[in-house]
Amino acid sequence: MRTCAASTLALLLAAFGWTSVWAQGASIFTCTDAQGRRLTSDRSIPQCLDREQHELNPSGTVRRVIPPSLTAEERTRAEARQRAEAEARQREAEERRRNQAMLIRFPNEETHQRAREDALRQVNAVIAAVTTRETDLEKQRQEILAEMEFYQRDPSRAPAWLQHRQTTNQQQIASQRTFREDQEREISRINQRFDEELALLQRLWRERDTAAASR
Repeated sequence: MRTCAASTLALLLAAFGWTSVWAQGASIFTCTDAQGRRLTSDRSIPQCLDREQHELNPSGTVRRVIPPSLTAEERTRAEARQRAEAEARQREAEERRRNQAMLIRFPNEETHQRAREDALRQVNAVIAAVTTRETDLEKQRQEILAEMEFYQRDPSRAPAWLQHRQTTNQQQIASQRTFREDQEREISRINQRFDEELALLQRLWRERDTAAASR
């Protein structure tokens, strides 16, 4: 069978004038194109990029089988898959770096708890300042109301400076209330962040301790 194949190939080479190439031991590429024609060349055959090609040794045996090249659509899908895989690997590497940084920053639960308390302490200090400011504004409001009693039948007759002071006081009270609410939401965000970190750290601590014990 091999002798027959080699003989057939030799005839093909002679027909195409490639006997010298064969004699020099170069590879020969063969395939059957879309029209059913048997093609032979001393290099990869463009007409058969969408199908298998055989690279033959001088003896006529198959050196390797070259799979079909990808179509444009297949190349696009393959490139998209490769990009997605590369991005996934990058995300995994970044996650490992973040986890390692967290372990260095928080080697145990005590250090993490202290960090939480420090973050909350800063916000609580802001809230305390807001409380003091609200107390001052409330005193001003009471003073303004006392002065506005003379004009309670017709507040529009109050002096412009008094009306302006009352309006400003109301705006400042509303502003402080909004600021306080923002700080209270910040406390919730801080606690949520530290809770999520703690859940992750507890897993990382277990993995670290297990790895250390197995050494």
